[in-house]
Amino acid sequence: MKKTLINYLGLLGIISLLSYTAAVIFAPMDYPGYDWMSQAVSDLSAENSPSKSLWNQLASLYNVCGIISVMMVCVYIKDKLNKAIRIGIYLFAAMNWVSTVGYAMFPLTESGTPETFQDIMHVYVVTVLVVVLSIISLAVIMIGGFRDKKYRSIAVWATAALAIMFIGAMGTNIVPKEYFGIPERFSVFAATGFNAVLGIYLFLGFNDEKNKTIV
Repeated sequence: MKKTLINYLGLLGIISLLSYTAAVIFAPMDYPGYDWMSQAVSDLSAENSPSKSLWNQLASLYNVCGIISVMMVCVYIKDKLNKAIRIGIYLFAAMNWVSTVGYAMFPLTESGTPETFQDIMHVYVVTVLVVVLSIISLAVIMIGGFRDKKYRSIAVWATAALAIMFIGAMGTNIVPKEYFGIPERFSVFAATGFNAVLGIYLFLGFNDEKNKTIV
């Protein structure tokens, strides 16, 4: 298959994941006393966070590359795959937009427990929408993928992402507060990781249409 610009833009999904990973790993260096095991990732980019500047630098490619990659996936899959998978990917793209725009409009003003209107919107509105859209989109992709063996590999990846997301969500409610940050990272990396997977599929031209997979 001769690759086009759209295929190469799928690699931006990987760059998005690497940018986010770098921010999560290295931003705490500018946050004295930050405990990754007990604190949320969003604390690193809060308005009052000492690591906000470093976070913005390291994560500068995260949102823009992620959005471009997933939108190119949406463009490429028109009239390809099956209807369920296409709808699932479109919903996943919508989740990325809600995340990018919502968190930019309502960044955390303070690390810790949300108290202001802005923090409440960040935690209880934007985050809830992102989680709901993520779950629905991945579930729909799974349904479409497992119905047809040609698309089973993408369904497996969606299953893995959803499982990791649920492990994170359940873990944050089960583990003691001093370990909250560990399962929370499962949740935040699940969606970003699946976005990178879609980018790889795009780069390969969704070769599983020809009974090839990237599993």
